[in-house]
Amino acid sequence: MTDSDQMKYDTWPDSEPDNEELEAEEASEESEIERLTAERDLYLDQLQRSRAEFINLRKRTDTERLRLGEVFTASTIGKFLSVIDDWDRAMAAVPESEHDDSWFKGIQMIQGKFHNILDQSGVTEVPGVGAAFDPAIHEAVSIDPGSRGEVVVEVYQKGFKLGDTMLRPAMVRTGDADPDFKA
Repeated sequence: MTDSDQMKYDTWPDSEPDNEELEAEEASEESEIERLTAERDLYLDQLQRSRAEFINLRKRTDTERLRLGEVFTASTIGKFLSVIDDWDRAMAAVPESEHDDSWFKGIQMIQGKFHNILDQSGVTEVPGVGAAFDPAIHEAVSIDPGSRGEVVVEVYQKGFKLGDTMLRPAMVRTGDADPDFKA
């Protein structure tokens, strides 16, 4: 064996590392695993929070979109209510003798279409004569003398609601309930 061969064997590491080295290596690996686990948990938490924020944003956006649609619908329909009122008053003023004329029947069909549009849009009429007076949906413009004004006795202008949104309160006269009246 030559000197160079002998050097090779002398520098060859021991086949079994000592216990201290093994423990240090294991501790290093365990701390690396703990660090990676903590980092993974942090990223998972951030992902879950971001996902929840996104879901909440989507819900808020959808709710806002629906609300804007309702506001737009309420605003648009509200503009037509006075036209429909005028149309109804004009139709009520046509003499009975002309109710069989074809022009009247055509105008009556158009009136029906207006009212169908209101129905299809979810517009409901505020309760009128005989209903308990409710300042949230009725506007009392007169009250019968000597009465407590608890009941609607006459409607001057119909009121309308779209869902929970008040389009227009009903203009009414209030008084005491008529004992013979049945709603």
